[in-house]
Amino acid sequence: MEVEQTTRTGNEPSSSTGCQNVADEFKQVKSKKNNKRKRQVDDGQMETEVHSKRPEFPPISGDKMKGDSDEMRKIPVPSHRYTPLKENWMKIFTPIVEHLQLQVRFNLKTRNVEIKTCKETQDISALTKAADFVKAFVLGFQVEDALALIRLDELFLETFEVTDVKPLKGDHLSRAIGRIAGKGGKTKFTIENVTRTRIVLADTKIHILGSFQNIKMARTAICNLILGKFCIGVCTFNSIRFILHFREKNIMGVKSLNLLSVHFDNYP
Repeated sequence: MEVEQTTRTGNEPSSSTGCQNVADEFKQVKSKKNNKRKRQVDDGQMETEVHSKRPEFPPISGDKMKGDSDEMRKIPVPSHRYTPLKENWMKIFTPIVEHLQLQVRFNLKTRNVEIKTCKETQDISALTKAADFVKAFVLGFQVEDALALIRLDELFLETFEVTDVKPLKGDHLSRAIGRIAGKGGKTKFTIENVTRTRIVLADTKIHILGSFQNIKMARTAICNLILGKFCIGVCTFNSIRFILHFREKNIMGVKSLNLLSVHFDNYP
């Protein structure tokens, strides 16, 4: 029994050697604050490196942009525009096919004008121009006016309703539309000539075709008519141009198109 006890005590490690092994296994733990600071510094360096180098990509040709599949646009045609579309089809067909080099057809089943790209199409924006051209005609613009969307890049279409400006109903809505049109369309023609835009009144909807700045001027004049701020029917062509001129340049602090009590006949 004594021999067994001596052998067991000889095999067991001493307490001093165990403490040394545990001390060797301990590692120094870094504080979290230092780690956060280092991460912030590293992230800042990475951001500066990314911002300092700008990626440079070679220009892509039109063939790669359009890809293998052909694109198509469909423009729905309402029933009241079937006859004008049939009468002016050649005027619409010619610029789309010859100048933009696209394919166009009128689907009798779906009542849509379908425009499609082909191998001969070179300009990437040709499909968008053709779709805007047909859409402008469908909204009620003349073919000659809508054709400007193909020739010029800075022309846009804007549509809004009378009720978007002021919630009118019944006779009040009819009077507002009448103020915009004027007697025999004089008011509408005057705004078109002054702002160099084209306006279409379709029930309660108003469509404006022109440049961004000109559309803004025409929209301001129409909104003031809807709100009933002044009667444009008694104004002359020069008076409206005078008011719009000073409103555009913010001269005299004119904030609204009010009827000014001055003589406009001498204004150029």
